[in-house]
Amino acid sequence: MIDSLFDLSGKVALITGGGHGIGMAIAKVLAKAGAKVCVNGTSEEKLKKSKAEFAEDGIEVFTYAFDVSSEESVDAGIAQIEKEVGSVDILVNNAGIIKRVPILEMPVDDFKQVIDIDLVGPLVVSKRVAPGMIQKRAGKIINICSLMSIYGRTSVSAYASAKGGLKLLTANMACEWAKYNVQVNGIGPGYIETAQTAPIREGSHPFNDLVMARTPAGRWGLPEDIGYAALFLSSKASDFVNGHLLFVDGGITANFGYVAGENELE
Repeated sequence: MIDSLFDLSGKVALITGGGHGIGMAIAKVLAKAGAKVCVNGTSEEKLKKSKAEFAEDGIEVFTYAFDVSSEESVDAGIAQIEKEVGSVDILVNNAGIIKRVPILEMPVDDFKQVIDIDLVGPLVVSKRVAPGMIQKRAGKIINICSLMSIYGRTSVSAYASAKGGLKLLTANMACEWAKYNVQVNGIGPGYIETAQTAPIREGSHPFNDLVMARTPAGRWGLPEDIGYAALFLSSKASDFVNGHLLFVDGGITANFGYVAGENELE
């Protein structure tokens, strides 16, 4: 009974930006749970390399190159998925970019580009797959949000604006589609071990020291930690969870002023 709750056999899952990092980890977990996994990216060459990496793990994936911020591109990509694999049962809106530029130095066009991919993209893709879910009276949409969905930081104004908006877009999608048995939730990753974060995790990098000090769990998260949360939100076990933002962060959002090694009771 418990195993069947997390069995995704026969389900078609689309993970945007699923060719590397957190997206790839999510794709691998959902595939191992039985889903037919479709991975999106913008580069055919990079997707080919990703497919080979999945194959090394014994996982077959279907890869599709399209721009999540373009309605025409998304429509063509999803139509191809529907023809070759089936209608999408699980959508993970993971594709995103970040530009680390102080507000006064950021060109408005760069700000808009981040918004288009990180916020408009999830809207465009969700609008394309939601009608099929509504028709089937079943579907799961997971928006990959961020700690920046609720917190500010220097030099990430566009990213934080997009991820803050994505948190509320998630809630609004849930309000409109819950009556059709479509669950829409978000995941807010904490600081995760990926290739992108490797340079700041080495040695005594100041940011690594900050993460280790401020995260009560005392470690960086693993990509699989996000994958397991996505499995829960993709499964029947989450059928009454809707409009929720699940932080997978080692306790950092619960923390205020915590420093590892201090503040513990003697």
